[in-house]
Amino acid sequence: MSKELFAQRLKASMEKQHMKQIDLVRAAETRGIKLGKSHVSQYVSGKTLPRADVLHFLADALHTDPDWLSGMNGSETAAEAQMEPKAQNGQAPAPDKPADIQKNSNPGGKTMRTFKKSSKLDNVLYDVRGPVVEEANRMEEEGTNVLKLNIGNPAPFGFRTPDEVIYDMRQQLTDCEGYSAAKGLFAARKAIMQYAQLKNIPNVTINDIYTGNGVSELINLCMSALLDTGDEILIPSPDYPLWTACATLAGGTAVHYICDEQSEWYPDIDDIKKKITDRTKAIVLINPNNPTGALYPREVLQKIVDVAREHQLIIFSDEIYDRLVMDGEEHVSIASLAPDLFCVTFSGLSKSHMIAGFRIGWMILSGNKRHVKDYIEGLNMLSNMRLCSNVPAQSIVQTALGGHQSVKDYIVPGGRIYEQREFIYKALTDIPGVTAVKPKAAFYIFPKLDTKKFNIVNDEQFALDLLREKKILIIHGGGFNWKQPDHFRVVYLPRIEILEKAATKIGDFLSTYQQQI
Repeated sequence: MSKELFAQRLKASMEKQHMKQIDLVRAAETRGIKLGKSHVSQYVSGKTLPRADVLHFLADALHTDPDWLSGMNGSETAAEAQMEPKAQNGQAPAPDKPADIQKNSNPGGKTMRTFKKSSKLDNVLYDVRGPVVEEANRMEEEGTNVLKLNIGNPAPFGFRTPDEVIYDMRQQLTDCEGYSAAKGLFAARKAIMQYAQLKNIPNVTINDIYTGNGVSELINLCMSALLDTGDEILIPSPDYPLWTACATLAGGTAVHYICDEQSEWYPDIDDIKKKITDRTKAIVLINPNNPTGALYPREVLQKIVDVAREHQLIIFSDEIYDRLVMDGEEHVSIASLAPDLFCVTFSGLSKSHMIAGFRIGWMILSGNKRHVKDYIEGLNMLSNMRLCSNVPAQSIVQTALGGHQSVKDYIVPGGRIYEQREFIYKALTDIPGVTAVKPKAAFYIFPKLDTKKFNIVNDEQFALDLLREKKILIIHGGGFNWKQPDHFRVVYLPRIEILEKAATKIGDFLSTYQQQI
């Protein structure tokens, strides 16, 4: 199946039936088929191909033949007939071959293999660096200056790594030329274990600490070791999309539970309970939360522990922003409330120490490990297979976690992150048709758009329209597995003068914006 031919025929069929991308998404939802806006966007743009069941749904919804839509059938539309040359004998060229063998253009006519991506990637999406970002990259290549508010990368916005951290890495570089133990350097893991003690995380030894090339690698490792085809894992909506992507890639099913905007974006406990089945293996928390900036209080965490205890679920807690908490609030590790449950807690230095490029994260196994011995064997196997994480970055963990924590200067009144949060919250909520819950942690805000006022039915299209008109790159809510087309995420790492220009441009854009359906 040719991606280009499929995309061409899909667009032609949609035009014939007067259907937009959002119409297909809604039709799929009514039939219980998992099809997101980003999926359809990638099909239409010729970037990916659907699974067989999705192909048959699309053909049915568009009143066309699935073989023709996929390109298996050689019959052409009039437009295709004009675009594609006939063979020399006047006959139509042979239909696309269903396998991965196609004729190349060599004079000798030798058959050559073409290699397609794995079907395991069909439903894997990561729109933090997806189609909207690709359009921004295209614009930059043409010389357009784009303000990127799409990714939490502190360094480009003037946040510097503490001098002591840089100094200590330089001093140790010659000692970091070889592999470390698979789980990491002893000194790094000892410092992380002591940090876990300060967070009251129970039953942790040095052998329960794994370092990784950022938390991202460890999330992928954990999902791969746990999930079989059909297994379910509860993930928040909105989420950090890597969780859903890794669970899907591992063969599992990501079941999204709602975080309630009307309740400070806290997890909806009733919704969690409704979505647990006999296939549910675990629940994921992102606290402090990306993309909402929410911080979960002890009472909410205790309710989640109670649910996990009742249903014997593993708890995965992504706490990479635990040192970026404002307003005098306290971050509580959920593992500290669950000594009788198996918990995996993730953190690292990318955000708190402004060294996202160093790629150093860790995970801590805690609580009751008696019933997860086989799973831990799987974690050890995958950890051994990648040999070890970045050794120079491991070498500065002890320095980073000890002594003065410079990040604290950023998150109090007068500090950059605190003041930028204050500014962006007011600036965005002053725009007619925009509301937001004030974030308490991290450096993201997740505003809500009045979809009726702006006639928005496709939030990815909104992000593209804003990018093309105002040269501002944000990520639409759908990129975080939020189903309604009414949110977007802003990273407020730039200085206030830059945020002021951005907010003004967004306000100007929305003052006249009406999405064209």
